[in-house]
Amino acid sequence: MNTFTNSRLYKPVMMLVLLTTMFTQYLPAQDYNRLRNKMVDEQIVRRGITSKPVVDAMRAVERHRFVPANVVKEAYNDYPLPIGEGQTISQPYIVGYMTEALSLKPTDRVLEIGTGSGYQAAILGLIVSEVYTIEVIDALGVRAERLLRELGYKNIEVRIGDGYAGWPEAAPFDAIIVTCSPTKIPQPLQEQLAEGGRMIIPVGEQYTQELILLKKEKGNLKPISRLPVMFVPMRDSGGKRY
Repeated sequence: MNTFTNSRLYKPVMMLVLLTTMFTQYLPAQDYNRLRNKMVDEQIVRRGITSKPVVDAMRAVERHRFVPANVVKEAYNDYPLPIGEGQTISQPYIVGYMTEALSLKPTDRVLEIGTGSGYQAAILGLIVSEVYTIEVIDALGVRAERLLRELGYKNIEVRIGDGYAGWPEAAPFDAIIVTCSPTKIPQPLQEQLAEGGRMIIPVGEQYTQELILLKKEKGNLKPISRLPVMFVPMRDSGGKRY
C-alpha cells in the first residue's frame, strides 16, 4: 500500500530537507546494533515481554532512525524522547507492552492513532499484514511516511488527519492502538473495532491517565487491564484537546 493521503499535501520541499538533516545519525552501524540488542534484552525481555514477534520486531527496527539528531545517541535509552512539534517517541518498554497486549496475528489489520515518528507503525508493520496510521501534525506525518517508504515498508498507509474520527473506509480493524490520550474513548474508534478485536488506549486528564486494554464483545468494549501512564494529549487539527 504505502499510500499517503493528505488534503494539505503541497508543503515546501525545504521542510523535508530540514527534517532529513535533523534526523541524521552519527554512530557506526555496529554500535547501534549493540545498543538495540541491549535495549531489548534489558528493557523488554527482562521486564516480561515474551512475544517472539514483538521481541524480533524490536530487535529489527532501527529506533535511532526515528529520532532527531540531537537525541540520536539516546535512542535506545529507557525513556521517551522529544521528536519535535511538542511530541515524543514512547519509551521502548511501553511500545513493547502495548504491542504485545494486542495479541496480534500475522493476518491482522491494525489502526494506529498518533503516528508521531513512525516507530510504532514500523514495529507493527513487521508483525501484521496491514497498518493504517493517522497523524494530525503535518510535519510529523510527512516525515514518518517518507522514512517508512525509505525503509521499504509496503504494508503501512499513512494519513494526515484527525485521529479521533479514525479511518472509517478501511474499517473494521482487528486491533486499534492509540498513542495519545483523549479524556474519553472516541466513539468512532469503538465502532471501527471488529468484534473480538482489541484496543489499547491511554485515557484521562493530563496528569492522571490510565493505559486501558479493551476487548470488543457483543458490540461493547470490555476492560481487561489498566496501567498508570503519561502520554501527550489527543488534539484536533486546531490544537483543541479531546
